[in-house]
Amino acid sequence: MDVSWMTKYIAEGLGTMLLVLLGNGTIAGVTLKGSKNEGMGGLAIAWGYGIAILVPVLAFANVSGAHINPAITIGLASAGYFPWAHVAQYILAQLIGAIIGQLLVVAIYKEYFAKTNDGAISLGAFSTTNALDNGSNRGKAIFNGFINEVIGMFVFVFGILSFTTNFFGAESIKWMTSYAQQQGADVTANATVSQIWASVSGASSSKMIGALAISLMFVGLVTAFGGPTGAALNPARDLGPRIVYSFLPQSVVGENKDAKWWYAWVPVVATIVGAVIAATVFKLMFK
Repeated sequence: MDVSWMTKYIAEGLGTMLLVLLGNGTIAGVTLKGSKNEGMGGLAIAWGYGIAILVPVLAFANVSGAHINPAITIGLASAGYFPWAHVAQYILAQLIGAIIGQLLVVAIYKEYFAKTNDGAISLGAFSTTNALDNGSNRGKAIFNGFINEVIGMFVFVFGILSFTTNFFGAESIKWMTSYAQQQGADVTANATVSQIWASVSGASSSKMIGALAISLMFVGLVTAFGGPTGAALNPARDLGPRIVYSFLPQSVVGENKDAKWWYAWVPVVATIVGAVIAATVFKLMFK
C-alpha cells in the first residue's frame, strides 16, 4: 500500500493505542475489584494480549508494518530492514499511542481502580514489575527481569521476521517480480505489481494466517515469560502507561502509589537488546 510517512506514523500511534487499550484493559478487568472478569487469571491476560496484537497487525500491517513497538522498530533498523530516518517518528507515535490507550483504560475502569484502592495492584494494570521485588531484592529483580525480557523479545522478533519473510508469500513474490523483470516488464508500475500479487494466489491468505500466528505466538510468550515480569516485551507499552500512572492521583490509583521507576529502564533497554540480537541473527542466517 502506497501511503505517506505521516499516515504511517498515525497508523503506528493508533495501532499502539489499540494494543494498550485491549491488553491493559484485559489486565484491569481481570485484576481490579468489582470487575465481572475479576480472577480469570493469567491465561485470560495472555489471550487478551494476543488479540491486542492481532487487531492492529491486521489493521495496519500493510500501512506501516504494524511495528507498534519501539524495540521492533529499532531492531529492524539495526539490521537494515527499516530506515533510521523514520525511527524517532515511529517511536514518538508509539509512545503517544500507548499513553492515549492507557488513558482510555483508566476512563473505563476508574471506578474499579477506586474499589481496589491498592497501588500495587493498580500498577499492574499499567506497567510491569518483577515478581522477586519485595522491597529488598531489587538487584535480583532487575537481573531476572532483564534476562526474561531479552529472551522473550528475541523469540518474539525472530518469530515475526520468520513469519513475515519466510511465510507471508514473500519468496514467491520476489521470484515473480524477478521473472517479470527478466521478461521486460516495468516492475515499478502499479499494474504490474497488482498482477504479481494476484498471481501469488495464497498471498492474502498467508498474510492472514501469519498475523494469526504472530498473535498466537504472543499468547505463548505472555504465558511463558509473564510469570517473572508480566512480559512487557514492548518499551512503549510499559513506559507510556507508567508515565500515566505517575501523574494520576492516589484517589485514582489507590494508596501506596509507587511507579517503581527504579525498574522502568529494564523493559525498555532489555527489549531493545533482545530485538537487536534477534534481527541481527536473522539477517546473518537469511540475509
